[in-house]
Amino acid sequence: MTEELDLMGQDSDGGSEEVVLTPAELIERLEQAWMNEKFAPELLESKSEIVECVMEQLEHMEENLRRVKKEDLKVSIHRMEMERIRYVLSSYLRCRLTKIEKFFPHILEKEKTRPEGEPASLSPEEFAFAKDYLKNVALKHMPPNLQKVDLLRSVPKPDLDSYVFLRVRERQENILVEPETDEQRDYVIDLEEGSQHLIRYKTIAPLVASGAVQLI
Repeated sequence: MTEELDLMGQDSDGGSEEVVLTPAELIERLEQAWMNEKFAPELLESKSEIVECVMEQLEHMEENLRRVKKEDLKVSIHRMEMERIRYVLSSYLRCRLTKIEKFFPHILEKEKTRPEGEPASLSPEEFAFAKDYLKNVALKHMPPNLQKVDLLRSVPKPDLDSYVFLRVRERQENILVEPETDEQRDYVIDLEEGSQHLIRYKTIAPLVASGAVQLI
């Protein structure tokens, strides 16, 4: 597996650019997205292109294994790796669906008011799932007198004030940290590459989105 895969990303101006990844780099991107999604309190940007590329890569790996003799030890090793990748992929998607079910009115509202050019939180399939969940699950099982209740008020929001562990992938300077009590003042910290921290999520949410830090 030495071929490279094309992945569309966004440049600093909000336009699209083509990123070429090796299969190993693609799986690393998937694992990073999985860990971030697993530990972030909110639904993160959709990584649908990574998901699609990984699924294509799994199909390609399956085709390659069909050409190899079954008694070859490499077959067992590659199948174990494929099962590991499938587990990470399914866990990532399950985690996202769980958050959509839990926070669906806030997620749909955020998607509706998302500025043009800003990355989407939902893939087209997830957006359809969220709307279907609202119509056929949430509202359908509510008493008629409660179906007009403001769901944005009645359904809890993601707790962006919760604390998360992170590892710094790229050095960051002058990160503003809000005080924990009224007696304290805002203060600024530097995050050194490779260092690990326990910090309020909303403080570093933009760094998670940019890939500068990794939730652990």
